[in-house]
Amino acid sequence: MSPFTGSAHGTSDWQHIEVGYDEGVATVTLRRPAKLNALTFEAYADLRDLLGELAREKRVHALVLAGEGRAFCSGGDVDEIIGATLAMDTSQLLDFNRMTGQVVRALREAPFPVVAAVHGAAAGAGAVLALAADFRVADPTARFAFLFTKVGLSGGDMGAAYLLPRVVGLGHATRILMLGEPVRAPEAERIGLLSQLADEGKADEAAQALARRLADGPALAHAQTKALLTAELDMSLAQSVEMDAATQALLMHSEDYGEFHASFTEKRPPKWQGR
Repeated sequence: MSPFTGSAHGTSDWQHIEVGYDEGVATVTLRRPAKLNALTFEAYADLRDLLGELAREKRVHALVLAGEGRAFCSGGDVDEIIGATLAMDTSQLLDFNRMTGQVVRALREAPFPVVAAVHGAAAGAGAVLALAADFRVADPTARFAFLFTKVGLSGGDMGAAYLLPRVVGLGHATRILMLGEPVRAPEAERIGLLSQLADEGKADEAAQALARRLADGPALAHAQTKALLTAELDMSLAQSVEMDAATQALLMHSEDYGEFHASFTEKRPPKWQGR
């Protein structure tokens, strides 16, 4: 995403999500605990717009995506979304589905690592939001359920059929997306869906610690690593090594690269600047 902004100021008041900042770490919390943080049309739109704004801000070096209450996110609200979509025409349905996909693209294309802090249910769209993060930190109560076939829709919603095989392999992804059965934390860790299994009730704390470690590190190197991991998924080896070479040549002109050498020579920790 381009760092260049238009004339409008950034949004400071989000109605459907809570946003906090702490020295390079942004925390986005889904706040509908009574409905297990079920998503509404407005919540999707807020996430899409917020991620676009954060991508243009230099102050964010890592993001934590969390849910308030007993769950991470139970997916799209059955009453407010599924009920409403039954009355929509094809054009409106296409607009809605494109919007949900834009949220996933924004998570994958954001120039900073995203850490999902998962406890309780991560179901439907909630499972895909966690999947789109760069890291998934969960406690033993976490369960991932890609429920789309359970409601008569394709399991390949919001990019799930693209992302999940690349995380857990085609065999596991086929079973998970086709059957829609929940994947609980122990299995999620075994098949590689989790980045870290935290103690019960400690997913948010562990995710914040990981985000702090990332935010205090070389932000430009992290951003380029994420960009290459996404871009090279569909490249040949020849294309990948060429892109790696061009990226490293650029980063070798960065201040952080010079700072590493200076800190190594002076026997001190590096002071990363993200540039």
